[in-house]
Amino acid sequence: MPDDHRPLVEALKDVPHEAGVAKPDPILVADDVMRHFGGLVAVDVDHVEIQRGTITALIGPNGAGKTTFFNLLTGFDRPNEGQWTFEGRQLAGVRPHKVAKYGMVRTFQLTKALSRLTVMENMRLGAQHQRGEKLFASIFPFLWRGQENEISERALRLLESFNLAQKQDDLAGSLSGGQRKLLEMARALMVRPDMIMLDEPMAGVNPALTQSLLDHIREVRAGGTTVLFVEHDMDMVRDISDWVIVMSQGKVIAEGPPHDVMSNEAVIDAYLGTHHDKPLTDSGEALTAHPEEV
Repeated sequence: MPDDHRPLVEALKDVPHEAGVAKPDPILVADDVMRHFGGLVAVDVDHVEIQRGTITALIGPNGAGKTTFFNLLTGFDRPNEGQWTFEGRQLAGVRPHKVAKYGMVRTFQLTKALSRLTVMENMRLGAQHQRGEKLFASIFPFLWRGQENEISERALRLLESFNLAQKQDDLAGSLSGGQRKLLEMARALMVRPDMIMLDEPMAGVNPALTQSLLDHIREVRAGGTTVLFVEHDMDMVRDISDWVIVMSQGKVIAEGPPHDVMSNEAVIDAYLGTHHDKPLTDSGEALTAHPEEV
């Protein structure tokens, strides 16, 4: 871990390992966020904070509400109730493009690369405040050509760091699944975000690219960007996370550093079931009585 990021992680050293705990310098704060579909409560988060400048993992069993929570925070879904702030700005009800404009961007489990555009064209689309996007300016190249060249140079530098520079003229649809993950992360960084949210960045990635993705996530943090990611790969969570938040049945049930969370009884129960340590009867049901009573 780079020395300049030790203070960011050290700030969490004295934070209690409990659900909903306050952080020393949160970049994102969510309160009473609820989303239900009919009678099913998908998200019911009382309070959660994301510490600035760190890598935070959001984990939990399938159906825990992690991606729905992501969708709510980034404007891709609307809550039934609740509020959240990013850098002190209220974002509840704000549309996705505005959320990105304010500095919080996300990637998706199923990549959203524009397959019929080249890799470089995908990258250029990520840049904000482009003069050539305005109707009047678009017909006068001298008004936007210089900025476009700067955008292309920045895009190429990012592609080089993600080992995609040689693919810049290829159609995005021709990339492998892992390369599309890298492209989506690189394109998100074109926004110059304060926080990037990654939804299962390792899903469908060739093992040969796994270490590359891990290294790039660390580099994103080293560049000063806060990282929040959803992931099922517990080895990855242990390897790169500074802090872990656990959801189950829509609620935040535990928080703490990886080694603490992985041994938390509530987390083990959420993943394996509350009777995971009890013997089974012939019918497959957990025994709840004492052995002498059976």
